[in-house]
Amino acid sequence: MMSTLFDRLSESAAAVQAQVPDARPEVALVLGSGLAGAARLVEDARTLPLADVPHVGAPSVSGHPGRLVFGRVGSLRLGVLQGRLHTYEGFTAAETAYPVRLLIWLGARVVVLTNASGGVREGLVPGEWMVITDHLNLSGKNPLEGPNDPRVGPRFPDLSRAYDPGLRALLLRAAEAAGVPLEQGVYAMMPGPSYETPAEIRMLRRLGADAVGMSTVPEVIAAVHMGARVACLSCVTNAAAGLGGALSHAEVEATAQAAADRGVHILQAFLGMLAGSPGPG
Repeated sequence: MMSTLFDRLSESAAAVQAQVPDARPEVALVLGSGLAGAARLVEDARTLPLADVPHVGAPSVSGHPGRLVFGRVGSLRLGVLQGRLHTYEGFTAAETAYPVRLLIWLGARVVVLTNASGGVREGLVPGEWMVITDHLNLSGKNPLEGPNDPRVGPRFPDLSRAYDPGLRALLLRAAEAAGVPLEQGVYAMMPGPSYETPAEIRMLRRLGADAVGMSTVPEVIAAVHMGARVACLSCVTNAAAGLGGALSHAEVEATAQAAADRGVHILQAFLGMLAGSPGPG
């Protein structure tokens, strides 16, 4: 008999807590391309390779170490995914979202995602940070395909407020407090792993996209499905095809790493404000 999503999450959570008994995060943080070093924010850190957790895949892309880190930032208990899975690696959308589901299952009611993106909107400069206000799922994939387990979430979740307005306002306040300019915009997910063509970028601009990438959307959908509040920060690492020079993953990583400190400053201020609010849930 095939195990249900409920069963798999229960088994994964039990395996995590057997190795890290106090793995009960209030906030889940996903660190994207070149941003794995932001895990240094976590105090009293306990690290667990994804490969040691049943039902979880391990990433194969440079800049994605594939670890879970549990600890705290001040009084806030954190679960950090250091590196994510992508559908272009051969994972299904459901598999890419599974580590985020696991962190929610362990207790997280707020999910903060980060990623690297290409700037579609004119004027977005590589190295800038953008808070995502909405998305276009152009990947052709959805993590909710297949049977739905109502013990995990509803069959048809509402995505009209997928990116929580309150968390977005808090991120804008945190960026201002940190002295880091923060743009706002719509993120389009394309399947990858090839970068987009200039014609595709022109299409995305007409559709209303401000930035484009190859991740994040399945995690957002799964998190909303489970009732978590979601916020997302995107590091614009390059001008999209037709707007700048040649594109390469090395350039994406290098720009993300150069901008990482500014992103860490935003996250640090944000987590401090979240800890001081009535509650992260």
